[in-house]
Amino acid sequence: MAGTVEQKLASQGITLPEPTSPVANYVGFVRTGNLLFVSGQVCFGADGKLIAKGKLGAGVTLEQGVAAAQGCAINLLAQIKAALGDLDKVVRVVRLGGFINSAPDFLDGPKVLNGASDLMVAAFGDKGRHARTTVGVASLPADAAVEVEGIFEVS
Repeated sequence: MAGTVEQKLASQGITLPEPTSPVANYVGFVRTGNLLFVSGQVCFGADGKLIAKGKLGAGVTLEQGVAAAQGCAINLLAQIKAALGDLDKVVRVVRLGGFINSAPDFLDGPKVLNGASDLMVAAFGDKGRHARTTVGVASLPADAAVEVEGIFEVS
């Protein structure tokens, strides 16, 4: 039976995919003590295709970027479930780091990353409020529009 967090997500029409396997020499997550570090997740949808491909401000709209960031957050949650077995074991979302594939003059990276931040708050309530960094970058793997990593306090 799904826990409270997964039920909350399901009520919003969100189901967690199987987490993707790393494409290089790293692991999807590492737990040390009560912290879970989740590797960067690009914006693959449940169909295995990128939600948004290319650069924000040069072919990818703000709205598409927000949707891509939400997709990244869903993939983070899938990795957390793989690590812990239950999203209810998340005590706190500590930090999200977002990378936005951006045209040089695109300045709305923080608005894009709200797609991930808003989902964490929707899933975890006040425990989902977190510190955050947003960085515009020249490229991302597979030409993904967004990648998000996270640090979580867990029980």
